Amino acid sequence: MSIQAIAFDLDGTLVDSLQDLARAANAARSDLGLTPLATATVESYVGDGAAVLVARVLADDAKAQFTGTALQEQGMAQFNLHYRAGLTIATKFYPKVQETLHALHERGLPLAIVTNKPERFTLPLLRELGVFEHFDVIVSGDTLAERKPSPLPMQHVANQLGIEVDNLLMVGDSKNDILAAQNAGCASVLVSYGYGSELESMGADAIIHRFDELFAFLEE
Repeated sequence: MSIQAIAFDLDGTLVDSLQDLARAANAARSDLGLTPLATATVESYVGDGAAVLVARVLADDAKAQFTGTALQEQGMAQFNLHYRAGLTIATKFYPKVQETLHALHERGLPLAIVTNKPERFTLPLLRELGVFEHFDVIVSGDTLAERKPSPLPMQHVANQLGIEVDNLLMVGDSKNDILAAQNAGCASVLVSYGYGSELESMGADAIIHRFDELFAFLEE
């Protein structure tokens, strides 16, 4: 295995955005006359993009899907409004993320973002956090025809960087991240501190508990 580039998930891997997501989700619920949900409940609904999050939050059901009902469209519009207005009120990097990204960038290792977060949130969030320039490729949930766990985002990153997809490493916190890597034939590293749960059996090549432990994996 020769790692020539690294792709990172965003929410739950590089940044803890849960408070801002929960705030926007509950503001949207309030706009529609619904009572707020616990932050932990919102956390359990994160990972499959904003539209699915809104569907789950409105229904308070982890199995809900966005089908374009009038209520969901209204909720999506309100969520967009509230979240875009406060992308980084409480969102913060996890420990050692900034230093590690900077060090990897200085080494000349190509870096990418592969997230299911829509581009309308991903790009301004990265700019507000001051790390936009670190990434050579940014794939959001609506950049391509398919999103994680499809292998297409990983294949797209590899193509953009001019490398074989099996030389790309995926670092994430959820089953979608590990499955996307496995489906594409990439190595994967799971961070234990994110929003995913019970992922130890999914077959990631390594599990790290702090972001800078990534260096040890790369040096093996």
